[in-house]
Amino acid sequence: MVPARDSGIGQSLNGPQLGFPTAPEELVVDAHGNPLRIDKAFSWEAPLAAHGLMHTVIRNAAEADPYPIDTLLLFMSNMAWNSGMNPRRNQDYLRAKDEHGNYRIPFVVVVDAFHSEMVNFADLVLPDTTYLERFDAISLLDRPISEPDAACDSIRQPVLLPDRDVRPWQDVMIELAGRLKLPSFVHADGRPRYHGYEDFIIGYQDRPGIGFLSGWRGADGSAALRGDPNPRQWQAYIENQCFARHEVPESGRYYKFANRDYLEWAQQAGFLNSTDRIVLQLWSEPLQKFRLALDGRYAGPVPPEGFRTEASSEALDPLPRWQEPLEHQRTGKVKYPLHAITQRPMMMYHSWDSQNAWLRQIISRNYLYMNPRTAERMGIYNLGWAWVESPHGRIRVQVKHMEGVEEQTVWTWNAIGKQSGTWGLKPNADEARQAFLLNHLISELLPPKDEAVEMNSDPVTGQAAWYDLRVGISPAEAPNAQETPEFGEIVPLPGAPRPADQLSYRTHTPVRLHRRLLDILTRR
Repeated sequence: MVPARDSGIGQSLNGPQLGFPTAPEELVVDAHGNPLRIDKAFSWEAPLAAHGLMHTVIRNAAEADPYPIDTLLLFMSNMAWNSGMNPRRNQDYLRAKDEHGNYRIPFVVVVDAFHSEMVNFADLVLPDTTYLERFDAISLLDRPISEPDAACDSIRQPVLLPDRDVRPWQDVMIELAGRLKLPSFVHADGRPRYHGYEDFIIGYQDRPGIGFLSGWRGADGSAALRGDPNPRQWQAYIENQCFARHEVPESGRYYKFANRDYLEWAQQAGFLNSTDRIVLQLWSEPLQKFRLALDGRYAGPVPPEGFRTEASSEALDPLPRWQEPLEHQRTGKVKYPLHAITQRPMMMYHSWDSQNAWLRQIISRNYLYMNPRTAERMGIYNLGWAWVESPHGRIRVQVKHMEGVEEQTVWTWNAIGKQSGTWGLKPNADEARQAFLLNHLISELLPPKDEAVEMNSDPVTGQAAWYDLRVGISPAEAPNAQETPEFGEIVPLPGAPRPADQLSYRTHTPVRLHRRLLDILTRR
């Protein structure tokens, strides 16, 4: 699929927002080779950016690179904190003004279910439901949950009714699309085509018979994978534990790229456009085309004059090979000898629900986990304190020894740390005073070279270089106050309830043991 490039007022995109360019002719650039997307995906800076470059948007918009925008809309993307590299600079971009005193990003809309760090930067806040209060489709058209021997998808159904004035953002998007008269969302006479998210998921077809959900298709629900819309499809999923599974034919489960039975089954299901064998390229011809263009040896589109090609040309090698990350090439391995990584908290849903009273009993602060031998060589003892430093910043953290950590690597949970005053927590909550983020050590820009501004991303796919971080660690004294770096306390939202000093929940009438004991002793 080639990503969309051309559109106009009142017109639909001429293709999907994301895709897989195979040649310079398919890049999303203008006639001069400049990016058409604010994130620069599918441009010469990231030709195969199949997931976009969300981490670059705020910086690009504030710097009008490649162009200014008038409105920034963020949906549950906490780009001012744990979803963005270098939170302090991201917050500075959001506050930045031009020489006339106007904000460089004039209007910011934030859609969120929680009072995240991003909310207070918004001109308009649209409250959303949580994932427990709405329908969702985990679709084969996006990122399915399939297995080697079966194609699978699923839904989420509400388990709670919203107890406040709030609508699912999916419903709002469908209504906005109808009000804006977007061609795919209205009938010929201008009437809305869909009435909410649930109707959209049932009625939309990517191709004839191919929709978001693969199970119980057809007017009577008897078809699978391909079939007409079924008005009772949501109910059918609910009746089947919200899950659909379609077995790959037994004869098609192996050697799939050249297995006729699999290719025919996959074409019928809409996964493939043809039954031609899928050639597994050791030498990648698309990558070679892009490299030839960068080197000026391609009979077609070439990068704009002045585009830096050194890193991209090396990365676009058509043969598989290991390449040292760009940031490592520009930082000292002696000063920054350790790899530092994070992972999402397994006890949370991403970072969401990390203010949940029950889940906070499991974890309300995080530690930096180090191999004991590495830590002891540095004089850092279990539960001792350490400075962690990168070329972009320094933080003070508490260290826990962990035998399961590789000796040249340290890690921690992501998104436990909060800015004081957010997420409905008390300003002095553990999450604000004791937890921390590695994001403060990561930059959206590479260390400068020849004064060029280069994004800290893979030059082929645009993937954010979250895991390229190297750090130096040294012992530190225990802090007397909040972890470094310090951020100001967020101003409470108008009408927000005061955070409770202590939260407790129970499912039964409390037993006053001290009174029972007093009664017993008195009777005796």
